[in-house]
Amino acid sequence: MAVSLLDSSDGVHLIHVLGELSPADPGEVWDTVDENTRTHHATQAIRKAFSEEKYKDLKIVIAFGDPGEKICHYAEQVEANSILIPSHGRSSIMRVLVGSVADRVVRLAHCPVIVLKKPRK
Repeated sequence: MAVSLLDSSDGVHLIHVLGELSPADPGEVWDTVDENTRTHHATQAIRKAFSEEKYKDLKIVIAFGDPGEKICHYAEQVEANSILIPSHGRSSIMRVLVGSVADRVVRLAHCPVIVLKKPRK
């Protein structure tokens, strides 16, 4: 993750955007899954992944909806001076079919965006 490149998490906001659930989605359990539960589980998973002392000041934000829009809106809201986002390295065909969050953030952001390329194996 991009945050792992930092020496300190002071002033760093990590936003994780979850997709909206739809009753039409197969396998969804609507009586037990709500935004609060999803937010809690996502936050716990991120805290576990970033449990080192240097990440103690990491501000975690969970949002729902279109990732590109939510990331850019949040960055503008907190007056971020830059956005650091990973690229998933999808093929050109996959990018055409599902789009690229990183591409969308680069187009919509009010501030500089640094896109981290996925390392080759």
